[in-house]
Amino acid sequence: MNLKTTFAQLQGKRVIIIGDVIVDAYIWGDVNRISPEAPVPVFETETEQVGCGGAANVAQNIASLGGNAILVGVIGKDRDGEKLVQMLTEMNLSTTGICVDSKRPTSTKTRVIARANTTNFTSHERDSGHHLLRIDRESKQEIAIAMRRHLLDIVVSQLSDSDAIIFADYDKGVINAHLIAEVMKHAKPYDIPIIVDPKRNNFWQYKNVTAITPNYKEACAAIREEITDVSQLRTIGEKILNRLSLKALLITRDAEGMSLFQRKPDGSLSVEDLPPYANIVTDVTGAGDTVVSVFTLALAADADFYSAAVLSSLAGGIAVGKLGCATVTPKELMNAIETGVSISAGFQKTNT
Repeated sequence: MNLKTTFAQLQGKRVIIIGDVIVDAYIWGDVNRISPEAPVPVFETETEQVGCGGAANVAQNIASLGGNAILVGVIGKDRDGEKLVQMLTEMNLSTTGICVDSKRPTSTKTRVIARANTTNFTSHERDSGHHLLRIDRESKQEIAIAMRRHLLDIVVSQLSDSDAIIFADYDKGVINAHLIAEVMKHAKPYDIPIIVDPKRNNFWQYKNVTAITPNYKEACAAIREEITDVSQLRTIGEKILNRLSLKALLITRDAEGMSLFQRKPDGSLSVEDLPPYANIVTDVTGAGDTVVSVFTLALAADADFYSAAVLSSLAGGIAVGKLGCATVTPKELMNAIETGVSISAGFQKTNT
């Protein structure tokens, strides 16, 4: 495993990202008193910020590390949609795959964050702020058939020049069983990695993709079992691996790191536990986007699953140290490789 070599080969890899694009908005302010009208805090707005979330954040992570991101998704005919296109354009990301549907809003998540300027907060909260509320504006209805076919046409037109596909699925209605099946059918002759960051609705529709990268809560919800210990994690992972006929399964486990499941040629199960790589956890928002981006880029660069998982673990550790949906820069990832690769010595491998 030579992570530096893999890192160098990420440049220029072309990845199609299909999924739910989201605007991430942040409202910053102070809470210094309780309302006289009701026992609720009075929030005084200071600043507002917007950023790319969902599939758009996956795309900007791909681009940040030197990949070529082809983003395919749907926005509404509204101000938030205009903001998203503007942000993508400013990052030199193509917007030709972004389709406008006037019958649905652009998915937007607004987080209200109080600057932690009181003694009620810990020192870490004073540095990162205290999340008070999240306001979601979205439609979870499936997109119309005509729109689905249009998205498929865009994907098909890009396949011959692409090195990988990501389904960035957030259960907002853009991805459904029909689109998944059609993309899989058209992509099969190209034999490129197809990686999925799944949510609940379509979880079991991704049979025969290359790999999926759920977090442990999503894995538990899909299999309808709780992870109570390492043995239970192995059982759940193997069930998902087998049922979806995956080449690999990467379950992210927050403070516990990640677990990579593969089926060895002799039929035995290989489980590799990767410890977390994060000095400070400021915000886990969008960390899964970073993980699936780097994991896919590495596979597009012909890395093995283990090396791709290690690289994505390092990148995820960087992302959780930043507020909101953040990107990882090449310099940051290279520094992590140079300073953090020693953690690979502690990775545990289990064959069952």
